[in-house]
Amino acid sequence: MSSSLNLETLEAAATWYVQLNDGAASEARTQAWQAWMQSSPEHSAAWARVEKLQQQWAMMPQQAALSCLGVAQAQRRDVLKMLGMLVAVGGCSWFAVEQVPYRSMLAQQRTGIRERRSLRLDDGSQLELNANTALDIHFDSRQRLIQLLRGEIIVQTAKDPAQRPFMVQTAQGGVRALGTRFSVRQLPEQTRVGVLEAAVEVSPQRHTNHALRLEAGQQVTFDFDRVGSARPLPAGSTAWVQGMLSVDDWRLGDFIEELGRYRPGVLHCAAEVHGLKISGAFRIDDTDTVLENLGKSLPVKVRYLTRYWASIEPM
Repeated sequence: MSSSLNLETLEAAATWYVQLNDGAASEARTQAWQAWMQSSPEHSAAWARVEKLQQQWAMMPQQAALSCLGVAQAQRRDVLKMLGMLVAVGGCSWFAVEQVPYRSMLAQQRTGIRERRSLRLDDGSQLELNANTALDIHFDSRQRLIQLLRGEIIVQTAKDPAQRPFMVQTAQGGVRALGTRFSVRQLPEQTRVGVLEAAVEVSPQRHTNHALRLEAGQQVTFDFDRVGSARPLPAGSTAWVQGMLSVDDWRLGDFIEELGRYRPGVLHCAAEVHGLKISGAFRIDDTDTVLENLGKSLPVKVRYLTRYWASIEPM
C-alpha cells in the first residue's frame, strides 16, 4: 500500500466509513459513497487503508475490547478510535496492531474523554485523574506504587506510619514523592512532572542513578535516557481540576491539540493558522462553545466533516 496518499483524502475516506457505520446509512448515502470511490483511484486506495486499520483494531482481544468500549457502543467507538489513530500517523506510516495499548484498557482505574475523577487511596493519599487516564495501584508492605499507563494525575501524598516510599511509575521512568503534591502526565514518548508542594525525585528508566530533585514551582520532562532541565511550572497547569484549560500566549495548534483531549473524535488545526496566538481560560466540559467562539477573536472558522470530526481553518 502506497504511503503517498494525502491527509485530505484519508480524512474523507474515514468520514465515509463513519457515515456508513453509524446505523443510519441510506441507499442514497451508499450510492454517493460508491460514486466517490469510483471517481479516483486514490479514493479507493484510501478506503482500503481505512478498512485495513479498522480490521487491525478489531483484532484486539475481545476481553479488552468489551471492558474498554462496552458492548452496546463498541462499534461506534471503535470507528472513532480508528479516526484518531489515522490522524496520528498522518498518512505517512502504517499502524502496527502491536502498538495498541491493550494494557491501559484493562487498568484498575480509568476515566473517559469527558470524565475526571477524585480517588482516595488506602493510605489516605489523594489522586485527581484527568480525562482519558488509566492507572494501576500496587500497595504492599514495602512500597506504595502508582503505575500511570495513560493520561495525567495530581497526587497529594499522605504520611505513612510504615514509611513506605510513594512512587509513580510511567513508561519512561519513576517519580519518587518527598512529602509532596505533584502532577504527572504521560506524553507519547515522554513524561512531564510538575511539583506543587515540597519536592520529588525523578529518575529515567535506563539511568536510575541519574536522578533529579525537583522543587515546588518547577516542572521537568524526561524520557528513557535523560531528564531535561527544570523550568518554572506554568500558571494554570492544573486548572483542569476545576474543569478549565488556562493558556497564555499559546500557539493555536497547541491549544487545539490540548482541547482535543477533552473531546471525542478528531480535532484538527490547519497549518495556515497553527501559529496564531491565543490566551484565556476555557471550559473543557463545553468544547462546542469553545470552538464556536474561536472566530470571535481569531481569523478562523470551524468546518465540521461530521459531528466527530472538526477542522480549524483560515477564514
